[in-house]
Amino acid sequence: MKKFFNLLSKEIRELVTLQLVGSLVFTFVLFYFIGQLARTEAARASAPQKIAALDLDRSDVSRGLLDSLRSVNYLIEPASGSDKEAAVEAVRRSAVNFLLVIPPGFGQAVSRFETREVETYTFMRSFSMSATRNAAVFRSVVAALNKYMSDAYLKQRIAEIPPENLKNPIKSRDFVIIKDRQAQGSAGDIAGFVFGQSIFVPIILMMIIIYSSQMVISAIAMEKQNKTLETLLTVPIRRSSIVTAKMLASGLVGLLSAAIYMAGFRFYMRGFTGDMQAGAEVSQVIEKLGLVLDAQGYIILGVSLFFAILCALALAIILGVMAEDFRSAQSLIMPVVFLVLIPYFISFFSDFGALSLPVKLFILAIPFSHPFLATQNILLENYQAVALGILYMVGVFALLVWLAARIFSTDRVLTMKLRWGRKKVVL
Repeated sequence: MKKFFNLLSKEIRELVTLQLVGSLVFTFVLFYFIGQLARTEAARASAPQKIAALDLDRSDVSRGLLDSLRSVNYLIEPASGSDKEAAVEAVRRSAVNFLLVIPPGFGQAVSRFETREVETYTFMRSFSMSATRNAAVFRSVVAALNKYMSDAYLKQRIAEIPPENLKNPIKSRDFVIIKDRQAQGSAGDIAGFVFGQSIFVPIILMMIIIYSSQMVISAIAMEKQNKTLETLLTVPIRRSSIVTAKMLASGLVGLLSAAIYMAGFRFYMRGFTGDMQAGAEVSQVIEKLGLVLDAQGYIILGVSLFFAILCALALAIILGVMAEDFRSAQSLIMPVVFLVLIPYFISFFSDFGALSLPVKLFILAIPFSHPFLATQNILLENYQAVALGILYMVGVFALLVWLAARIFSTDRVLTMKLRWGRKKVVL
């Protein structure tokens, strides 16, 4: 056991390099900075928006129109000047990006139920992402104006009926049913909440698998290139222990690296989506439907993730043995990347249950697919599918470990190469 831990320590020291630590720190700081910047811009966009207004009508209707804009979170700043040309020039020199001009006779036209145009001026001072707020302000102002005017028309024509009832005579009460549980709520809100809470599971799994596999393949390739693998195989320790030490060291370092990456990535995502907290009403619906992972659910999900990582590391060891040198090892990571990306994108953009049978079988044959589907199956209490996926990954892992141990038990571990140019494996 002491020899095994010495070997494990040696593998970890070789993987944790100064370049690795530097890249992790840089990535975390970069993600944190971008997330904070995005959060600042999002807070600025959600704050009351300041717009300039030139009221050339000065009627009760125009004043009511401006009051309605104030009620929907707009700060109205009177524009300087007696005409629109002077107002445009004054706003151009200010920090305001939107000008609303209400023409003369606007109130009289409204009282006669006639259509009258107002003029809006959007000042594009840059083409950055923050500049798109101007377009959003424009659409919001026009929507608020139309709502105010249509309500005014309806109140004058049909005073006894609320305008909202006239414009939306049909209302619905939405219910969601999951298994034998039912709750009143929007299916879109529930799906969005569950997706927001589970978005990190496939991202974490993808990063751990790709990162750990790359470390395993590169480490073995470097040992073959530097001829240190030959020396390692002469040490009086079982070959299966060598395989296990390499897998365990890469898994630990990969898990730590992925945790650092995901901590930074969480700051990054929160900058764009907020803290993804649901409102009180949605939270009650989620709880009533049982769409919350309990301790048992987290344990099952953790077991599924663990065996997917083990399958990736076992496959990486076999691919690493086939590498001729460190340079060729970089291309050998591609099979693992493709096998991870297929279920990754399917879990985001499609419904697995709606796929055809051949596509389903192909997806399920990839061992990394099962953790991507585990969260949804656990929330829907489809534990049988999760258990079958775990058993399948255990079988794949046992097969890959057996194959890796057979390779390491012979001299093929030193002579086995995969040469893409000749398109054949040389043993």
